Amino acid sequence: MQPPDLTSLPPPDAASAAHSRKVANYLREKIAAAGGCISFASYMHEALYASGLGYYSAGATKFGAAGDFTTAPEISKLFGYVLARQCAPVLAEVRNLHGAASLLEVGAGSGKLAADLLTRLETLGALPDSYQVLEVSADLRERQQAFLRNAAPGLADRVQWLDRLPAEFAGVVVANEVLDAMPVERFVRRGEQLSQWCVADSDGIFTGVEREAPAVLAAAVAGIEDDLGARLPDGYTSEVNLAAPAWVTELAGALQTGMLFLFDYGTSRREYYAPDRSDGWLRCHFRQHAHSEPLILPGIQDITAWVDFSAVAAAAVDAGLDIAGYVTQAHFLVNGGLADELRQFTEMPAQAQVQLSTQVKQLTLPGEMGENFKCLGLSRNLACGLDSLETMDRTFTL
Repeated sequence: MQPPDLTSLPPPDAASAAHSRKVANYLREKIAAAGGCISFASYMHEALYASGLGYYSAGATKFGAAGDFTTAPEISKLFGYVLARQCAPVLAEVRNLHGAASLLEVGAGSGKLAADLLTRLETLGALPDSYQVLEVSADLRERQQAFLRNAAPGLADRVQWLDRLPAEFAGVVVANEVLDAMPVERFVRRGEQLSQWCVADSDGIFTGVEREAPAVLAAAVAGIEDDLGARLPDGYTSEVNLAAPAWVTELAGALQTGMLFLFDYGTSRREYYAPDRSDGWLRCHFRQHAHSEPLILPGIQDITAWVDFSAVAAAAVDAGLDIAGYVTQAHFLVNGGLADELRQFTEMPAQAQVQLSTQVKQLTLPGEMGENFKCLGLSRNLACGLDSLETMDRTFTL
């Protein structure tokens, strides 16, 4: 078997290449111990989260221009500032009901969003009583702490890092690009049979193989096909995130009163499993290059999958949450106060205007992040409505 063509990607530096070989050997041991192959979900989990080895557990720079991909908070503080405007009324209502209101960020990336949220909430007179970060990566936790000490020195001491979700929580939960990083199962429809797409080691090259789908995967795909009203075509390959519904259910169980803002690139179920998406929605990121080869560069590239927001919304409703709105990132920002954040635009120097214009385009244009990224708002026991979620709401598509 020939290795995939990597000529379109920049070569890894020597240290990164050595680390990737170490991760590959670790994965080969896992495959051998499992009898010759592991599920793609297991491969993705180990490649991203294996202790001291996985992409999110090791020390390489991941976010921003110097990393492998750029998130909305890395592009511009405008993302966090507009989000802060939407958090403020929720925090106020929760504080009136409970006497205190917290903000919980799940997976805080570089710490940039936390810094922007805290900075803007302070100027709005709406700081939460506590700012909590749930971060599974010890490496990222250290980076976040260092970033906040520099970017928001007067506010960094307000931040608490958690190892697990609080048993009870009242306030705002923010998760930006968290769902897409959860390991997914891959499947292949073969006529009446369903196969699980797995990973094997073939003469030192990771390759995909198929085996009979386990019951939990078969049931999930059967549910998808029931929703679609038809069986998927022969040879159809895609993904299903079996962890996302349980994750949302756990968050719902902890939330007493408040709002969840879930930002990610994704679609409704009918779009996700459309006939023309017969090879799924996996994407990999390495040194600002996006590609579709998840079995290369283990441990030094990001592996993601777009989000089936219909599945997330259904799990939330089953857990007792209300859908506050489902909108594109562009509509969230434009209807959430972007113009107010740009009031001083004409007074800025020309160079600053050009820079800010570029940032706004990246965040809002359909060809950039504006259309592919969505925000799903989920609430419990809230009276306040948010224009960012109610104007141009697409909940009917879920």
